[in-house]
Amino acid sequence: MQLIQENPDLSAYLAADEVIDHDHPQVRRTAARLAGEVADSYAYARAAYEFVRDTIPHSADSGDPRVTWRASDVLERRTGICYAKAHALAALLRAEDIPTALCYQRLVSEGGGHAVHGLVAVRFHGAWHRQDPRGNKPGVDARFSLDGERLAWVPDPSAGEEDHPLLYAAPHPAVLAALRGAPDRARLWRSLPDAL
Repeated sequence: MQLIQENPDLSAYLAADEVIDHDHPQVRRTAARLAGEVADSYAYARAAYEFVRDTIPHSADSGDPRVTWRASDVLERRTGICYAKAHALAALLRAEDIPTALCYQRLVSEGGGHAVHGLVAVRFHGAWHRQDPRGNKPGVDARFSLDGERLAWVPDPSAGEEDHPLLYAAPHPAVLAALRGAPDRARLWRSLPDAL
């Protein structure tokens, strides 16, 4: 699949906004700590990915009812669903001048039907590389990779699943509306977008 930038201006994938708030002190502190432990931007990208994947539990796995959507809140509260974790990773990467996009898959949901799943793409070697910081669990073994994708799930077209090729500089409006409108994760689960 060929990934397509929604915005042709690469600087859009470095910008801070209300959601990917990489100018926030919480994000800056975390980025500085991670950057101080590695030698270059490639190692930093891997460290940031592993930090979000491994130290911020996916709220469905941990049973945490809180809904987070702003990157700084995800880092501070240490919880979030796939979208929120993607926002946090995007902020950490952009804080160190690594162009990062938000991207999505449509997958069969655990309760039946479909749900949109969120991940990121990083730009290295003149190309975009998708990464899934959702968090591993039995049956899920996502890894940082610039040499072939190691995502949590591979869509099954026969089940109506698909990869969305667009790379967004900001969260998709349907995703953000669901996150902002849900008072807790149980209600968020009922309002997740099933398509983009």
